[in-house]
Amino acid sequence: MRKYNLLICCSFYAILQIPFWTFGQDTFSICAVDSVTGQVGSAGATCITSASTSAIIISDVHPGVGVIHTQASYLSANQNYARILMDSGYTPARIIDSLIANDVQNNPLVRQYGIVDLVNGVHSAAYTGSNCSSYKNHIAGVNYSIQGNILLGQEILDSMQSRFVNTPGSLACKLMAALQGAKVIGADTRCAPYGISTYSAFVRVAEPADTTGPLYLDLTVNTFPGNHDPIDSLQVMFDNWGGCSQTYVQSENKKLRARIFPNPAYNTVKVELNAPAIEVIFYNIHGEEEMKTTNRNFAEYTVNVSELKKGMYFIKICFTDGEIINSRIVVN
Repeated sequence: MRKYNLLICCSFYAILQIPFWTFGQDTFSICAVDSVTGQVGSAGATCITSASTSAIIISDVHPGVGVIHTQASYLSANQNYARILMDSGYTPARIIDSLIANDVQNNPLVRQYGIVDLVNGVHSAAYTGSNCSSYKNHIAGVNYSIQGNILLGQEILDSMQSRFVNTPGSLACKLMAALQGAKVIGADTRCAPYGISTYSAFVRVAEPADTTGPLYLDLTVNTFPGNHDPIDSLQVMFDNWGGCSQTYVQSENKKLRARIFPNPAYNTVKVELNAPAIEVIFYNIHGEEEMKTTNRNFAEYTVNVSELKKGMYFIKICFTDGEIINSRIVVN
């Protein structure tokens, strides 16, 4: 049985056009899990550019289990080995210990790792090899880990930590906020001459059921070469996806979920469900029914709320199997 805590592992990854011998380097990344919702997440950015490589290469998301980031002199063989260990039930600390002991090039001092899971409680672990490019460090807490190298300084990691911890809302909102905390010119020092933080950025969140098919959230921006900060571009994509102006709720048994956005709403509100519903009902604060969408048996609803007066409303979602989810929304 899982304990309901919030687990986060943070790391951010950056890339720039540089000599081939430094191709595998990176900067900073963040991976995370939220055991209340069962979501796991991963985000990062990088200053290395390649036609086939971007920051997302470090992200290994295991829906319902955890996240692994292998960065700094990245090797796919090390990442594949870590994936096998997580699939075998190893904790983050044991995975890192084994990665260090079994590095495919026998050179773990140039690697950096961040790993989290939510199996039988919450666990996080991080590792920064002494031969990673400076500035390098990590921050590991009970429910998060942040790591990076080739950084402007410790302030990049501290800012990511502060933004993540102090941002309210969903795991996705907290991950995006952490990236914004690192959006400083030259956060990856290789990008300083170009007036941007990085060249490539991503944010990903998986629900427990996302073991097949697309992830709940999966956004990537590659702007190499270019003069637009990829974190700004990623923020636009994130806001268009629903951003932090949304409400994520689930049934008591955690099997049924709803995403309601935007919240606050203006003219329309979208209700996305992971199973069909037969009714979506809006009630005012006095418990009086104001609007009903019924007998549609759809998993996605777009509701026109322009005729509702400004204020707070309650939403009742009735699923076809009899389950009910209740939530709130503000109409402006």
